[in-house]
Amino acid sequence: MAQQAYMTETAEGGSGPERRRDRFRRLLGRPVSGWRGDRRIWRRGLVLTTLAVLVALVMLLHAQIPNAIGNLGSLIETFLPWLGLFVPVLLLCGFLRRSATALIAVLLPAAVWLNLFGGLLSDKSATGGDLTVATHNVNADNPDPSGTARDVAASGADVVALEELTASAVPVYEKALASTYKYHAVEGTVGLWSKDPLTGVKAVDIKLGWTRAMRATVAAPDGQVAVYVAHLPSVRVKMEAGFTARQRDKSADALGEAIADEKLPRKILLGDLNGTMNDRALNAVTSQMRSTQGAAGSGFGFSWPASFPMARIDQIMVQGVEPVSSWTLPETGSDHLPVAARVNLATSS
Repeated sequence: MAQQAYMTETAEGGSGPERRRDRFRRLLGRPVSGWRGDRRIWRRGLVLTTLAVLVALVMLLHAQIPNAIGNLGSLIETFLPWLGLFVPVLLLCGFLRRSATALIAVLLPAAVWLNLFGGLLSDKSATGGDLTVATHNVNADNPDPSGTARDVAASGADVVALEELTASAVPVYEKALASTYKYHAVEGTVGLWSKDPLTGVKAVDIKLGWTRAMRATVAAPDGQVAVYVAHLPSVRVKMEAGFTARQRDKSADALGEAIADEKLPRKILLGDLNGTMNDRALNAVTSQMRSTQGAAGSGFGFSWPASFPMARIDQIMVQGVEPVSSWTLPETGSDHLPVAARVNLATSS
């Protein structure tokens, strides 16, 4: 009798894994149960649909957004990857609004974002390479320049570029890096430290009136390479003027001309460009060089601000050199993260 009662309870009420599965199906079905037979699911959410289409168009046509008003185009391009955050927000809002039209429209910005940045989500780094380089805007107000220098040297880089050097801090960096790097040169507020000999050191005029860029030939074991170090002018977001970047843009053009005139076929650019690879204002440089992060990195490699990186404005770019891997280094006393890359000179032409 007891056995019969147990069998009846099991058959009618369910128990064990089968009962739990039924309960899960019911919970999962509750949010969409009200959708059945609701003819308004195609008419609701028109505002959300419009927003989804607008976000997709901004990402797709970002290069067509004019810079005439507050450099709006460059501002959007600087933070372009973050527009992808609209996708989950719009998706959730469409779900809560019970709008089939909005949910379908969200596929547009999702597809555009994946087309633009999906390749950065995979790890493209490889092993090998014969030269490791690093660059770091050390911050003029760095409270611990000696510690910052040691942290960068610990990366194992063969060549290190530093930007935003002050006259008082240069001796500190020279002392801290002397045991690791036999050769170094400083021009204005930028410097280059190398384990291999440096020749052809000179300042590069980027139309500022003072020196914030330099060039040197590094005599690496696998061949000579022209290394440029640059710190382009900062940009500002002002309420009355928008994204002010005129001086940065002018300096970027001058830097691009200098790199284009370089005689050596192997070229590496290290520095704080105060702009991303998406920013059209850097076309004079980005049109002729490859980003090591984009070619051989993992993720976006954001470098600024160090406390919560939102953009990669510190760049390692190459021409005639094959990127092997690219990464960001741990935070130092600066407001920027150092970035590093390993490249192959032996197989480049």
